[in-house]
Amino acid sequence: MADLGDFPITRKWPARHPDRIQLYSLPTPNGVKVSIMLEETGLPYEPHRVSFDTQDQLSTEFLSLNPNNKIPAIIDPQGPDGKPLTLFESGAILLYLADKSGKFIPQDPARRYQAIQWLMFQMAGVGPMFGQVGFFNKFAGRDYEDKRPRDRYVAESKRLLKVLEGRLVDRAWIMGDDYSIVDIATFPWVRNLIGFYEAGDLVGIGDYPSVLRALDAFLARPAVKRGLEIPAANN
Repeated sequence: MADLGDFPITRKWPARHPDRIQLYSLPTPNGVKVSIMLEETGLPYEPHRVSFDTQDQLSTEFLSLNPNNKIPAIIDPQGPDGKPLTLFESGAILLYLADKSGKFIPQDPARRYQAIQWLMFQMAGVGPMFGQVGFFNKFAGRDYEDKRPRDRYVAESKRLLKVLEGRLVDRAWIMGDDYSIVDIATFPWVRNLIGFYEAGDLVGIGDYPSVLRALDAFLARPAVKRGLEIPAANN
């Protein structure tokens, strides 16, 4: 059995199953990317809830795993060459889990790099821009009298949705017929933009029917339904 005692984070979140991938996360769009991927692949894992309410992400233990104090992060006790591997950044974790499981990423080298480019599209564009819309529409930014910052991020989010719409108009998923890590990375953010951020009308989400169709298909997947609730509040 793997020994994770050398990792300070396990002092705050003890591993009940140290032979499994240890997931440190919260059900945010970036967090559920990894829990959904783990549910989809069937890789054994143990989730730990990193509570923002108590600033767990700023604890010494969590910072020992991710000095950038963001969720999600993982420890795989059976990493490359059978040695433990720690990772943060949701996109990097998705790539790692895809390679480890051999699932949800094209095996053809050219197609693989095409998938990675769309993953980077989500990481660099969709996530940051949709998050800014959420800030200016639902959180402290909504009280700003000057609406120009909000409108700038709304316009950019509309542009990104138009790119996705064009990509999906004749495809089941972003990479075509095959569901992939690109969908797992992207659709939690679309869901959040419409739901939690309450910005569907603001971005004119009805103008993107192919995006909505793919979102519905994504949310209907059993592994997605499970992954959206992990880590649970009592973890």
